[in-house]
Amino acid sequence: MRVLVAGATGAVGRQLVPRLEAAGHEVVGISRRGPRPVDVLDAGAVERAVAEAAPDAVVHQLTDLGGADGAANDRVRVEGTRHLVDAARAAGVRRIVAQSISWAYAPGDGPADESVPLDATDELPRARIVAGVRALEATVAELPEAVVLRYGILYGPGTWYAPGGAVAAALAGDAEARFLGSTAADASVSSFVHVADAAEAAVRALAWPPGAYNVVDDEPAPAHTWLPHLARALGVPAPARTEGRVPWARGALNTRARGLGWAPARPSWRTGFVDQGAQCSRDQKRPGSSSRGGAFTGVA
Repeated sequence: MRVLVAGATGAVGRQLVPRLEAAGHEVVGISRRGPRPVDVLDAGAVERAVAEAAPDAVVHQLTDLGGADGAANDRVRVEGTRHLVDAARAAGVRRIVAQSISWAYAPGDGPADESVPLDATDELPRARIVAGVRALEATVAELPEAVVLRYGILYGPGTWYAPGGAVAAALAGDAEARFLGSTAADASVSSFVHVADAAEAAVRALAWPPGAYNVVDDEPAPAHTWLPHLARALGVPAPARTEGRVPWARGALNTRARGLGWAPARPSWRTGFVDQGAQCSRDQKRPGSSSRGGAFTGVA
């Protein structure tokens, strides 16, 4: 299959492209950086890039998180997705696999499966974030074979949670560390997924039935449980435990994706947080690699 990866230089994209090639696919990657620079906010540029690539399928891994600017990332979700879907339709593409998030569900007491509706809150900034997610998912669903991957919080090389990244800096007391998240060790529950496991799901999703799938590890956990493990793995101080819980911070279940054969190689953040340090070290030693771990690469 000829696959166009939009966001090929991002944290997931860098893991995804070699996996697609290893699976026998022909890959064309576009991003804001690299040999095929395309601004996803430029509808004409996106249309030309997709038409030239003439793909059988599109994999949408576009984000704009390098500056920890939520509004910029929402714009990519809304406008960038619209441009990509319009270009795919014009090129006759039927199948798209798109990156979404697993923490946009309505509040509840237990981890959410895909039947739980997205949050209907009007409280900002969450309402803006969920609106962007809703727009992304509705737009890709205009193509007849649309698969939405609702990733957990991404960790591993190229993410905020990697060694030397923004979360490590924040936990170490750097007031200028910038990321979209929290270091409060409270009872708010999160689900994580390593970027390599997320990429593997995207490869497999090229053959999945249309619909939404949570792509998370097997252990949703409150922050007061996972944060000390992360801090220890990063070699920085752990925050003091606090009370309270954000109602929508409930984690997610991966039963549907597991039912189609995907399973995280790192089923728990407990071992994954430790393993990511070794992987980041290996990646930094490769020729042409970057030691930057402080943010997702902007790939619009």
